[in-house]
Amino acid sequence: MSALPVIVVFDVGKTNKKIFLFDENYKIVFERSARFIETYDEDGDPCENLESLRLSIFDSLREVLKRKEFEIKAINFSTYGASFVYIDAYGKPLAPLYNYLKAYPEELKKEFYATYGGEQAISAATASPVLGNLNSGMQLYRIKREKPELYKQIKYALHLPQYLSYLVSGVEYSDLTSIGCHTQLWDFSANDYHQWVKKEGLDLKLAPIVDADQVFPSEFPGNQYKVGVGLHDSSAALIPYLINFHDPFILISTGTWCITMNPFNHSPLTVEELEQDCLSYMQFKGKPVKSSRIFAGYEHDQQVKRIAAHFKQSAGRYKTMRYDAGIIEELLKGMAERKELNPPASKASAFAARDLSSFPSDKIAYHQFMLDIAVQQQASSRLVINGATVKRIFVDGGFSKNAIYMNLLALLFPDMEVFAASMAQATAIGTALAIHQCWNRKPMPNDIIELKYYATNNDIAGKTK
Repeated sequence: MSALPVIVVFDVGKTNKKIFLFDENYKIVFERSARFIETYDEDGDPCENLESLRLSIFDSLREVLKRKEFEIKAINFSTYGASFVYIDAYGKPLAPLYNYLKAYPEELKKEFYATYGGEQAISAATASPVLGNLNSGMQLYRIKREKPELYKQIKYALHLPQYLSYLVSGVEYSDLTSIGCHTQLWDFSANDYHQWVKKEGLDLKLAPIVDADQVFPSEFPGNQYKVGVGLHDSSAALIPYLINFHDPFILISTGTWCITMNPFNHSPLTVEELEQDCLSYMQFKGKPVKSSRIFAGYEHDQQVKRIAAHFKQSAGRYKTMRYDAGIIEELLKGMAERKELNPPASKASAFAARDLSSFPSDKIAYHQFMLDIAVQQQASSRLVINGATVKRIFVDGGFSKNAIYMNLLALLFPDMEVFAASMAQATAIGTALAIHQCWNRKPMPNDIIELKYYATNNDIAGKTK
């Protein structure tokens, strides 16, 4: 039998690091997952173990290259954003992979915004809320100010996807999906680095930009295949939808963050939207994607533990809990009486402030929690729908499998078609699709997304308005 042509995709999340092999029909033919123990930076803050990640990339490649049943045609990478690897002239990392949740020095932040026109002006131009180290450009600015000797040694600051690509290709490049991801580096209206980046000379520490579908020959010994430049994971997850659906839609990508992406809303971000945690991502073809986000996946993990502990239940019970329309109807009546429906967008749901002893059962408590999350999601998603002619909502990731969440979304968006989108590893498939033309002899697939429609209960929906 001849070897099966495949692409290798490394999908590196904050928690799970995965490798996938896809055949030309985008079916997974091999997968492996790993977790690494975090290490600490010089301040004692936890951070990614960069050396473990580097070794894992090479070990995984050696393993799949030994498998004679596969013919590796290409490799690509997607990772979480807001993370720079600082390399010297020999490609050696010079500093830890700082955690984007690390606290940012308040004085330095004040100095920066005072120098360059204020928070609102920078945020509006770069489509990035003020997020401290989550604005990766601010990480490089901090090093220049606080560690000038280290800064001098830096040849390039590579976002994590491009660093992993560099390990295998040996070439240093930047990619717009990473640069355009809440970095405060990119001026969306000028379609260039922001003036502050040039005034500080930071653009000289950023590798040349190439298109997201660019590929390079591999330098991995004794093998001939193409290597992609790598993508930011949120942008990669959107690619299968952009390829398969052309009528306006929004995608709610759910995980630790629940991110609503609207590729069809091209209006500039307003100050009010930025203050409510809206931002723009850059899709793989270089167009901005207006987005909003809430920390709902993280909150779900915390509140499920609280509910389970209070009612002495297993936390796993809530993964398969069925939707009870009767409970929701009663809860909605109470929320309407307390004027809790249609709240403004917020960083957390109302549930954290609720007294668990007021609920007769954990089932009712969990339904209230999911209703609070869904109401918060409604407010967040409306920020980027905002008059656009969107008729469909696709939900992927963890919450797409939560029947209570999905039914509540259908209830709260009665004028939309709401679908749970089922696709094995959307981010990894999007990463493979980005360089489809360089490795796959078959046409772009149009059947890789399975949709489950959630109908609106119009009787209850009328009471939510």
